[in-house]
Amino acid sequence: MDFLKSAVTAAIAKGSSFPVSLGDRVDIGDSIWTLHNGTKRDDSSACSVFAFDIAANKSRLPLAKNAVRKSRTLRHPGVIKVLDTIETETNLYIVTERVTPLTWPVKRRSLNEETAKWGLYSVASTLKFINEDASSVHGAVRASSVYTSESGEWKLGGFEVLSSMKEDDAIIYTYGSIVPDAARYTPPEVLKGGWDIIKRHPLAAVDAYGLGILIFEVFNGFFAGADQVGKTTNIPPSMQQSYKRLSTANPKLRLSPAHFVEQGKKHGGFFQTPLIRLSEDIESLGLKSDAEREEFIKYESSPPFKHLCEINIQANVTFPNGSELDNLSEDFPEDFFKMKVLPELLKSVEFGGGGSKVLGATLKIGAKLSADEFNSKLTPVVVRLFGNPDRALRVCLLDNLPLMIDNLPQKVVNDKIFPQMTSGFTDIAPVVREQTVKAVLSIINKLSDRIVNGELLKFLARTANDEQPGIRTNTTICLGRIARNLGPGTRSKVLIAAFTRSMRDPFSHARVAGLLALSATVDVYTEDDCASKILPAICPSLLDKEKLIRDQANKTLEVYLQRVRKFANTMADSTFPPTAPTESAKSEARIGTSNDKSWAGWAISSFTNKITTANGEIQTAADGSKPPEGDAARSASVPRPTKSSPSTQLELPKDPKRPSAQPLNRSMSDRPVPVVRQKEPEPMEDEDEVFDAWGAMDDNDPDVDPFTAAVASPKISSPDPAGKASAVPFDDGGEPDFAGWLAAKSQAKKNPLPKGLAKASSTNTVATRATVNTAKPRTVAPVKKPIDTKPKDEEIDDDWGDAWD
Repeated sequence: MDFLKSAVTAAIAKGSSFPVSLGDRVDIGDSIWTLHNGTKRDDSSACSVFAFDIAANKSRLPLAKNAVRKSRTLRHPGVIKVLDTIETETNLYIVTERVTPLTWPVKRRSLNEETAKWGLYSVASTLKFINEDASSVHGAVRASSVYTSESGEWKLGGFEVLSSMKEDDAIIYTYGSIVPDAARYTPPEVLKGGWDIIKRHPLAAVDAYGLGILIFEVFNGFFAGADQVGKTTNIPPSMQQSYKRLSTANPKLRLSPAHFVEQGKKHGGFFQTPLIRLSEDIESLGLKSDAEREEFIKYESSPPFKHLCEINIQANVTFPNGSELDNLSEDFPEDFFKMKVLPELLKSVEFGGGGSKVLGATLKIGAKLSADEFNSKLTPVVVRLFGNPDRALRVCLLDNLPLMIDNLPQKVVNDKIFPQMTSGFTDIAPVVREQTVKAVLSIINKLSDRIVNGELLKFLARTANDEQPGIRTNTTICLGRIARNLGPGTRSKVLIAAFTRSMRDPFSHARVAGLLALSATVDVYTEDDCASKILPAICPSLLDKEKLIRDQANKTLEVYLQRVRKFANTMADSTFPPTAPTESAKSEARIGTSNDKSWAGWAISSFTNKITTANGEIQTAADGSKPPEGDAARSASVPRPTKSSPSTQLELPKDPKRPSAQPLNRSMSDRPVPVVRQKEPEPMEDEDEVFDAWGAMDDNDPDVDPFTAAVASPKISSPDPAGKASAVPFDDGGEPDFAGWLAAKSQAKKNPLPKGLAKASSTNTVATRATVNTAKPRTVAPVKKPIDTKPKDEEIDDDWGDAWD
C-alpha cells in the first residue's frame, strides 16, 4: 500500500505544471515526510523534495502545515534552505536544497571528531538563534532532524512543532506528543507535567536537552533511551563537562545552547578548531582588510629559498610556511571545501587581494576535484593567473603545478600555460628561474614533441649556463629526467654536450649531477658514443679534487665499461676475410708466425706475411741466368756455399746493429743501399741521454732527419707490363749486395789503388750512399759483364767488413 501511495505521489509530481522532477526516494526513518531527490525543471539544478501525503497522515496534518509555514519564514545559514513550497488537495511539498539525512553517517559512525565538532557547533549556533533571536522552541532536536547539504554543512530541519513562545496557542502544547518517537527524546519534566510545563522553565531548556542527546548520538551512533542521557562514553574529554550540564534532569540548571557555544569558543575550548574558524570567516574573506586576512591565513615568511643542492638564493620573495588552510586534516569534509571554501578563495585570489597567500590552499583543494569540476571551476582561473606578473604568485603556481597538471587538458598546457611559463626562464629573480626549471618535470608529458625539441631545449640551454650554480645543477638533473621525452634525432647530441659540460663545472654538485645523469641515461646512447665520447669525458673526473666526485666517476665509468664490453663480445673477431693456407716452403721463410706471443710478434708476422704470400715468379738476373735449383728460397744477393771450400762461406757480421730500415714501398734499385757500420752503444748515465738518443738517429750526418727520410715519397718503379725482366735488379733491402761487392772487388784487384787511398775511397762511398735527402734518386746502370760468383780455389781476402767501418 505504501508503495502504491508513493507511486501515485510521484505520478502527480511528474505532471507538466509541477516545477520539480522527482527522483529516487531517500530513507529518513520514522517521519511524517517522505524525502525524494529532485531536479528543478527550469535550470536542471539538484534539489530535495519533502512530500506529505494528506490522506495517509490526516492526524499529523497540523504538524506538516506548521513545518511548511515555519520553513517559509525562518531564514538562517544553519537552517535548510527552502526553495519552494507547494500545497495541493492531496499532498504538501517542501522543495529545498539537496540534502542528505545525518542519520546515515551517524549510524555508520563514519564521522571524525573534527567534523562532528564542526557540525555540532553549527547546530548549537542555530538553536541559539531560534531560542534567543526568534524566541522560539524547536522541540524536536535529534539526529533525524539534522541534514547535511551538498557542501557538507549540517542544516537543522524538523520544524513540525517549532513554536514561538509569544503565541498562546502554540502548536507544541497540543501536538508535541504526536511527533514520531517523541517518548524517547522528551525531557523528563515534560513527561511528568506535559508540554505546558515548559512555560514555567527557561525557554531553551527543552532544546538544550535535545542537544545533549544529539551529542551522544553523534559520538556513539545510537540513542536507546533516557537511561543513556548524561553518559560520557566516547564524548571528547574537553566537551564532557558542558555536555553533562546540557543533559541534567533539572531544567533550571541546564546549560543553554548559547552558553554551550560560548564555553566552546573560549581560548582552548572544544570549538577552537581550524575547521570552525575557517567556516566562520570564509564567506567574508573577500571583505576583510589586509590585516584581518593576514590574521586569518597566518602566513609566515620563510627563509630564503633553498636550492636542491643546498645553495641559498636571495630574492625579494617570501613563501608561505603554514596557514590554517594548510593545517587542515585530510579527513575534513571535501564537499565543504569544494562548494564553500574554493569559490571564496578563488574570489580572494583574483579580486580580493589574497594572491599567492591563498593560492596554495586553493590548489590543494582543487586537486580533490574531478576532471570535469576542475575544468569548469579552476582551469580558467589558473590560465589567467599564469598571465599575472606577480613573481610570488608565479612561484606558487609553479610549486603547486604537480597537484593540478593531471586535470589540465594538453591543449591548454601547450597553447596557454607553457607560453606564459617561458618568461620564467629569463626572469631576473633566481627563484623564478629555479622553479620554472623544476616545473618542466611536471608538464613534460603534456608538451608536444615540437615544443620539447624546439623551444624547451633552447630555454634549458640558457639555464644550463646560468650564473647561479644551483640552477645549472637542476638543469642537468632536469635533462636527465626528461631524456626519454627528447626526440631520437637530438637526444644523444644534446645530452652528451650538456652532461660533459656539467662535468667540467667548477661547482662540485653540478659535476656530481652530470655523472649521475650519465649513469641514469646509459641506455639512450649508442655504443660508439659511449666509447668515443662519454668514456673519455668521464676519465678526468677519476682524479677530481673531491672524493665524492671521484667515487661517482668510478661508478659511472664501470656502468659504461660494462656496456661497451658486452657489445664488444658480440662483434666479429676481424673484418678481414680468411686467407688460404700457405705452402710449407713459404712458412719456413717467415721470420715470425701467428703463434708468436711476444708483444711485437704480430708486427713481425704481418710484415713476413706480405712477403711470403707474394704472387708471381722471381725474375732472372740481368744476364738472363737463373739461380740453381734448391736455392729458390735464398736471396740473390747472398753467395751460395760450396762443399769443396766450406771455409770460403761468408759469415754474417756479429754486430747486431744494422742500418735504418728503408720504407718498403721504395725500390732499392732506385737508390743505393746505405752501408754503414754503427758504433757500439755506450751506457747511458741519466734520463736526459735517453731522450738525446731518440733525437740523434744518424751519427754520420747530424743534419739529416731520419723521420723526414722515412716519410718521403720516392718514385716507385713500376713493374714491366710485358712481364719481362726489369733492367734494374731487385733488391729486398734486407742485406748488403754481396754480389755487387764481389764484382767491385774483382775490378779493384785489376786496377789497384794505393793502399792509403783505398779506405778513404770506401769511406767516402759509404758516406755518400748513407746520405738521404729529397733529391731525385739516381738509377744504377745494369752491369754488362757477368759476375762470376763461383768460389775460386785460391783463398779470398776476407776484408769486405771494412765497408762497415
